[in-house]
Amino acid sequence: MKTDLEELSPTRVRLTVEVPFEELKPSVDAAYKKVARQVRVPGFRPGKVPPPIIDRRFGRGVVLEQAVNDALPELYGKAVEEQELHALGRPEVEITKLDDGEELHFTAEVDIRPKFDVPDFGKLSVTVDDTEVTPDEVEEHLGTLRDRFAVLKGADRPAENGDYVSIDLSASIDGEALEDASTSGFSYEVGSGSQLEGLDDTLIGMSAGESTAFRTTLIGGEHADKEADVTVTVHSVKVKELPELDDEFAQTASEFDTLGELRADLRGRLERMKRSQQVAQARDRALENLVGKVDIPLPEGVLQEEIERRRGSIEQQLQSAGLALEQYLDSQGMTREQFDADLEEGAREGVKSGFVLDRLAQQEKLGVSEEDLTSQLVNQAIRMRVPPDALARHLSETGQIGALASEVLRGKALDLVLERAQITDASGGPVDIKAIQAEQAAESAGQTIRAGASPDDIEDEDEIEDELDEDATADIEDEEDDEDVEDEEDDEGDEQGSERDTGR
Repeated sequence: MKTDLEELSPTRVRLTVEVPFEELKPSVDAAYKKVARQVRVPGFRPGKVPPPIIDRRFGRGVVLEQAVNDALPELYGKAVEEQELHALGRPEVEITKLDDGEELHFTAEVDIRPKFDVPDFGKLSVTVDDTEVTPDEVEEHLGTLRDRFAVLKGADRPAENGDYVSIDLSASIDGEALEDASTSGFSYEVGSGSQLEGLDDTLIGMSAGESTAFRTTLIGGEHADKEADVTVTVHSVKVKELPELDDEFAQTASEFDTLGELRADLRGRLERMKRSQQVAQARDRALENLVGKVDIPLPEGVLQEEIERRRGSIEQQLQSAGLALEQYLDSQGMTREQFDADLEEGAREGVKSGFVLDRLAQQEKLGVSEEDLTSQLVNQAIRMRVPPDALARHLSETGQIGALASEVLRGKALDLVLERAQITDASGGPVDIKAIQAEQAAESAGQTIRAGASPDDIEDEDEIEDELDEDATADIEDEEDDEDVEDEEDDEGDEQGSERDTGR
């Protein structure tokens, strides 16, 4: 087999391959056997039809076509290996010559990784945020926790901003009621702006037992973006009462006996959260710094695939939320052109970062062991809340083990960058990323991080508050009619606690 290489661009090549017919003979013999099993000829059992009979009855061209189709993947693979190419994506193959008994010629155009070296990264400087926790931050989180233990009380007055109302909503278009655009006993915070446009303005000033109508644009379902008349009926108006900040509250909301102990614990959690964020910031900023030092062309085909992958992911998420892309863009104040530009920019950064980390791993001779793969798979299964063996089967069946190995290898390359970079906080102090990661691992082993989290997970503000009251009852009690907020919102009566489920 003879192979010639033509560089069409720094990221695309054309292979011209000439194959003597002798090298095709095993594929031709296999093709005869395959065709023999597929055809039915009187006097011959399936699979036993001789080649001359197949040629006379169906033509030798059928066999040659089958043989070439079967042989091309291996022939293409040999040509790529011979030229030491790192091919990306599917090639565009064209058969240019097929002389029976003589030779086969074909061309294959394919994207390749650009050739470059990663510059010295031993002197990368990265700055991350400080970890100092201010008293205001502690009070802010304490206030959020306090808000979750609020009590709703009936109010004998018209609704105001910040009140909670139990309402019925129904919509109609041209007098025809819409079955999929109605709800009953819905608990809503007036002024939150989380529902239909115009609802907040309509509710302000309404009292229990009153009904009124307003015109608005529907935001979801079959009739999204259509003008409709919406009728709202108020069943009750309630105000939120916050608990006193004292030792009793600390005992109710946490495992601590005093408010001082609760504040100290909150401060510690916030400090750990900020240290964890330092790790994430260091990784992102070190990679951004390194990638910025490299100027490489990107294969157009690979870039377009990444753009479409990201677009499809966003559209799938929006569809799950019952939103169209246009609705999302309107809510973000973004045009379609801006969305497409941001999507392309993100895809370019992602593809380029992958190339840089892959090349770095190659330069530093990094590898992936079976233990590395197992660890990554287990951590991923924990995050996805699925059994590791089930995830392993899925990845194997869908051919994604290679992608998992690539993810591990890129992670190792980025860890190496972090190890050699000079990382300081905003105040100029050195930051020991390894020490923070060790602390995270110890916390995970000691079950101080929420169940199911991996050592690399970052504890966010919601998780801090979830940990504080995971053993406490956070129900919002309605002292007027003994209904909690969730009972108004649905009929399940699940007591999971707090007005965070009221649509805020």
